[in-house]
Amino acid sequence: MLNFTLNIPTKIIFGKGEVDHCGDLVKEYGRKVLLVTGRSSTKKTGSLSRVSESLRAAGVEFVVFDQVEPNPRAETVDRGGQIARDEKCDLILALGGGSAMDAAKAIATVAVSARPIHEYIRGNKTGLWKELLPIKEALPILTIPTLAATGSEANSSAVITNWETKEKSGIAGPALFPRAAILDPELTYTVSADYTADGAVDMFTHLYEGYMTGDESANVQDEITEGLMRNAVKYGKMAIDHPEDYNARAHLLWTSTLALIGIANAGRGGSFPVHQIEHTLSAHYDISHGRGLAILTPAYFRQIIKKDRPHRLARLGRKVFNVTLDDDAAACEATIEALVTWYKEIGTYDTLKNLGVKKEDLKLMAEETIRVAGLGQNTIVATHPLTADEVLRIYEEVFE
Repeated sequence: MLNFTLNIPTKIIFGKGEVDHCGDLVKEYGRKVLLVTGRSSTKKTGSLSRVSESLRAAGVEFVVFDQVEPNPRAETVDRGGQIARDEKCDLILALGGGSAMDAAKAIATVAVSARPIHEYIRGNKTGLWKELLPIKEALPILTIPTLAATGSEANSSAVITNWETKEKSGIAGPALFPRAAILDPELTYTVSADYTADGAVDMFTHLYEGYMTGDESANVQDEITEGLMRNAVKYGKMAIDHPEDYNARAHLLWTSTLALIGIANAGRGGSFPVHQIEHTLSAHYDISHGRGLAILTPAYFRQIIKKDRPHRLARLGRKVFNVTLDDDAAACEATIEALVTWYKEIGTYDTLKNLGVKKEDLKLMAEETIRVAGLGQNTIVATHPLTADEVLRIYEEVFE
């Protein structure tokens, strides 16, 4: 097991009906709040109304910024940061899925610095991210997730897209840890089957990435990861079939948080190459992040993990999908088949062509993955350094 430091400063309040008490929590941290949310879903579901009512009851002044889109844009973040400055907000409250929470973290950053958020995004052509990361100054952030997916509610990272340059990458730093998060599973009841499935895939991928690429002697972390992966598989399907099953939604939401809060990879490390490959894909085509991950993963397992660490892929199959084959090579194939079966059951199995991706763009996207995620190197970190040609072969396998 590797040496590690684990810091989880976010206060987590979990349970049914907790969102109705958010006003009392918010006033502990600020007097005037920028409430960051998406364009329509929180209005339709009533969660925005519930939060607003609680803020008013607690005497908290707030300004609603309801302009966040999926794969949140740099220009949207900059606009939100300007509003936070103009309105003299001293706190950012995120209500929504990963996009709203990531945008809120970025808005909290630019509200203080007044710099364009694109300058912070890792791998951008300006190179300024080398000086600006990690982020140490931002407005305080609180989060209320309405979707189980990204785990952004309790970690110090965010992913932002510059649509003009087609760059999608991360920002991070200690100032981006939310001070507190309210996890109310009832808020996820109205999430559609598609988004529930995409979220389950995202958290599953967060878990297997470090499991496949990190130190192999961290068995405590492996056991934690395997249990969380089993939960993502089991409760993802259950929540789709029974959207208002409280236990299914609660298990899924807590799994999402634990998957990326640092516990699973502490002492194991690891990298996130499939996320990096997908970020380029959704930067160019604005598709759902979880859907892109589901498309890419089988090819990544076949081309990279099956060759480099077949024993790890076999272990995942045995521990998560009840594969019983003793031979690792056979177990690897059975694991991939079981994964594809799960993707089909929850409706995420697809091809790039079906999502409108053009074959002639694959080479450019592979090269851009290396440029942005490689951080100045000619490869990205995985079980071995992946080249643009290897990324291209993954794209090609899942094209149709």
